[in-house]
Amino acid sequence: MASATLDLPEATALAAFEARDRTMDGRFVIAVKTTRIYCKPSCPARRPRRENFELLPSNDAAVEAGYRPCLRCRPDEVGRDRSAIARAVTLIEQSEAIPSLTDLAEAVGYAPHHFQRIFTRDLGVSPAAYARALRARRLGDALERTGRITDAIYDAGYEAPSRAYADAQAHLGMSPSAWRKGGAGAVIRFAVAESSLGPLLVAATDKGLCRIAFDEDEAALRARFPEATIRAGDADFAAWVEAVVALVDDPARPNDLPIDVAGTAFQQAVWQALRAIPAGETRSYGEIAAAIGKPGAVRAAGTACGDNNLAVVIPCHRVLRGDGSLGGYAYGIARKEALLRRESAR
Repeated sequence: MASATLDLPEATALAAFEARDRTMDGRFVIAVKTTRIYCKPSCPARRPRRENFELLPSNDAAVEAGYRPCLRCRPDEVGRDRSAIARAVTLIEQSEAIPSLTDLAEAVGYAPHHFQRIFTRDLGVSPAAYARALRARRLGDALERTGRITDAIYDAGYEAPSRAYADAQAHLGMSPSAWRKGGAGAVIRFAVAESSLGPLLVAATDKGLCRIAFDEDEAALRARFPEATIRAGDADFAAWVEAVVALVDDPARPNDLPIDVAGTAFQQAVWQALRAIPAGETRSYGEIAAAIGKPGAVRAAGTACGDNNLAVVIPCHRVLRGDGSLGGYAYGIARKEALLRRESAR
């Protein structure tokens, strides 16, 4: 069976194999002709010469071709891991209270410490963090449905208001009352700076950056946050602005800028996966969906990329279409090309 049967470009698969890209495990296998074994892309073994291996779309295809699984990387366990994670996500989403790690692991047939590791590896957050983000999203939804904050807190599955307020600050970016009132009470500082790719709006709450966008101004910011108090940034805020502008010039540079963006658990998982893409590399929307344990949610992953509020800091420019073409970008393909070119040069 030839590599043409893969659902991703051969060059992408070869690059993932060379980089031992764990997020590509389960998307294809490497079948070594000399040893007659097949491996997952992240296998730690020494890489064979190109003429000595072929790329196959699945474990079943490798077995049909006469290969046996590698005893070192155990490629057959990838599908089991992904199924267990998907099952755990369903259990979390169906539970009113946050399930314990022990209960989740037992339900999917794993030891707790091992399941914690594979869940965090694939989704970028622990089971507990995923559940807290989901509950915070439910709180936001409940606040929009009901006029009573107390009712919304308990409808969302919280046992006490204190935990609800802590989660709201962490995941919604504001208190429950502010969320219900459309952001009333939140203070956002901003500046419009010149960058090498054009005017750049940088805005932040006291907690972190909440909006970075090319070609936007104060009016656009006020339209996005109509109930917030909008203020021009001060001298302390200027340091954040300078750091963001520097990222436009050199998007490969590391950064630890604080962020404050609200999103669903799915969106947050996608954004976490985007931030995990190494500078100079790209992923497809399908690869992002697979990386967060939702391989069938390719379109939703694309939508979550489009909902990204923090250009450059959350590098949605590193995501391409499945055929390797650039696809879309909220701020224009020319800017996407420029950012990718600068990362490659670095």
